[in-house]
Amino acid sequence: MGSDFHVPCFLNFSCHKERFLEGGKRCLCSCKRSNSPNEMIPSSESTGTKDYSLSLYSSQTAGENDKKPDTVSIEEAELSLRESGSLNYEEARALLGRYEYQKGNIEAALHVFEGIDIATITPKIKISLAIRAQPRKKRSHNYATPPLSPHALSLLLEAIFLKSKSLQILGRYKEAARSCKVILDIVESSLPEGLPENFGADCKLQEILNSAVELLPELWQLSDSPQEAISSFRQALLHHWNLDDETKAKIELDFAIFLLYSGGKEAAPPNLRSQMDGSFIPRSNIEEAILLLMILLKKINLKKIKWDPSVLDHLSYALSVSGGLEALGKQLESLIPAVVDRKERYLLLSLCNYGQGDGLSALNLLKNIYKQEDPNCIPALLLASKICGENPDSDSMEEGVRLAKRIIHLENNCDEMVGVAYSLLGVSLSGYSKSALTDSERVERQSEAMKALETAGRLTGMNDSRVVYELSLQNAEQRKLDVALGHARHLIKLEGGSGLKSWLLLARIFSGQKRFLEGETIINAALDQTGKWDQGDLLRMKAKLQIAQGQVKNAIETYTQLLAVLQVQNKSFATQMTNLKVAGKRHKDLELETWHDLAMLYISLSQWRDAETCLLKSEAISYYSSSRWYITGLLYEAKGLEKEALKAYENALDIDPSHVQSLVSMAMVLKRLGGGGSRSGSGSGPVVRSLLTEALRVDRMNSWGWYNLGQFYKEEGPMFIKEAVECFEAASVLKETEPIEPFR
Repeated sequence: MGSDFHVPCFLNFSCHKERFLEGGKRCLCSCKRSNSPNEMIPSSESTGTKDYSLSLYSSQTAGENDKKPDTVSIEEAELSLRESGSLNYEEARALLGRYEYQKGNIEAALHVFEGIDIATITPKIKISLAIRAQPRKKRSHNYATPPLSPHALSLLLEAIFLKSKSLQILGRYKEAARSCKVILDIVESSLPEGLPENFGADCKLQEILNSAVELLPELWQLSDSPQEAISSFRQALLHHWNLDDETKAKIELDFAIFLLYSGGKEAAPPNLRSQMDGSFIPRSNIEEAILLLMILLKKINLKKIKWDPSVLDHLSYALSVSGGLEALGKQLESLIPAVVDRKERYLLLSLCNYGQGDGLSALNLLKNIYKQEDPNCIPALLLASKICGENPDSDSMEEGVRLAKRIIHLENNCDEMVGVAYSLLGVSLSGYSKSALTDSERVERQSEAMKALETAGRLTGMNDSRVVYELSLQNAEQRKLDVALGHARHLIKLEGGSGLKSWLLLARIFSGQKRFLEGETIINAALDQTGKWDQGDLLRMKAKLQIAQGQVKNAIETYTQLLAVLQVQNKSFATQMTNLKVAGKRHKDLELETWHDLAMLYISLSQWRDAETCLLKSEAISYYSSSRWYITGLLYEAKGLEKEALKAYENALDIDPSHVQSLVSMAMVLKRLGGGGSRSGSGSGPVVRSLLTEALRVDRMNSWGWYNLGQFYKEEGPMFIKEAVECFEAASVLKETEPIEPFR
């Protein structure tokens, strides 16, 4: 098995290439070995091997790459012969296998490589690697098993690598991965502390290792073995392989991409041999991917590796889905100016701020773009218009209208982009209508808003979910519920049932039509298609629909289920690494609203103690809550404590002067008391009317406000009978189409 294949010393390799190769083949075929093939199989050309230059490693010069494959093999043989005076069986097979591989005869190459007994050569390779890692002065020359020469060592490891490549080309990925892993396991066990500097500088050892380290994760992925792929990525990054910066960066990026998008189950945390106390250990695939991508950004900043825009793209995605937009913003700010141009930096930072709920900061950044850097930057103008349209301030709404019109009038704009601009124009005009001084102005702006949205629908072919959503909302808010329902159903189909807001809107429209059972059916369908962590708003809506149907016991059970989900989420958020500012705020708001709903329900059942318990829970979450003080006032009213109720409503309005329910309730208490209270002045009449008109200025669709204003005019006497009738009519019409919670 270990017998040497002796070559006559007078043989001139450069003149007798063919004779050597034929002689080598005959010798290999005639060798008597157990479990080895007796004859070579016919070579087969493979279309998958046209680019076999991968086997000619990158460190070779251009002149060396120009050599024919057989010339390279012969010169390798010359080197081995000069060093040891003989070419043993394994080395001969390694040379011949490489020759067949370079010619593209992959099956023949694999047949040759499989004749190498890996178990036999492994001890020699390990000894040789361990000796090479020692300083020259400390190397001993008394070996029971003589070490391999540098070229023989490279040749044998290369043979294992090329065997793996051959298996990969033939589609035998799992076998290829196992073959490739042999190389890394041998080196890692021989050099547990890692490779010393300049290891293998005088031969191809380092290049073979680099290629194997990079190839193994790819092979495990191709073989559909995600956990093995993760282990091989970690092995590549945690062991000291002497990888150059670019190669290591490529592996880190590939690993991050695999963790983000593989869709497999969560990887176990890395088991490091030496873990510093207090150091961060990622708890999920996304956390580990974020860590890798941040490391890459740091290397880019230090100019250790070249700038790759995809790093920032993947990091933006990872931090967005995990609620880490604040961290993303900090990463963007840390990048040197040469990496990302100012316009792109401003745009990304504005998205981060907007995602965290800081629209004002986002808008200021966007102004740097469309007022200085690029006046026609459509993404900046679109986002700015959207932010302005969401701000209740009338000046902001007006700015949103101007920006949307600016986009519409830009030349060379595609229909889809103009359609989005018309959609934003409609939203801004609708919001702007609420600040109108007169009813005629309000109606005119609402009409303009609807026309803009209908134009957006035509331009997008009603295939843009944002446009359809706004059309449905606008019609619903104007109480054109049949039209709104048609748009909402189209929206559900358009999104394939994946939009949580769309399900909620559809259920609200059903509730406005007093079709509560159908609304609950819709919510149940949405719950079946939604993950547990996203069910909070759906469960709250379900409980409200159950109350509307008189199913109080079922509603309490649904609220209990919702609170249980929120409690688990609380514990989950406490262990998160990433910033969850926006998600955490919405989670707190939902918990607060749930306790308020339950308090209102218990007040309606005259269960004062249960209502007080709910309000105490609410107070622990947020003391400064206008809704909590409003419900406290309702509780006092239910107990007959009207002065205490009045004080509670005052507290609510101190926190939020435009809290509609508190404005109306305070007006009613003052009317009953006939005066008094810090806001009442000397008489209650003007104050009551002022409070009610302010409430309706904020929310003109509030049926309760119109009804109470009608009662006020009725009690003022016959001269106000016309005003009273108009108020009662408005209240009646609005009550018939009022949803159980606001459409928007």
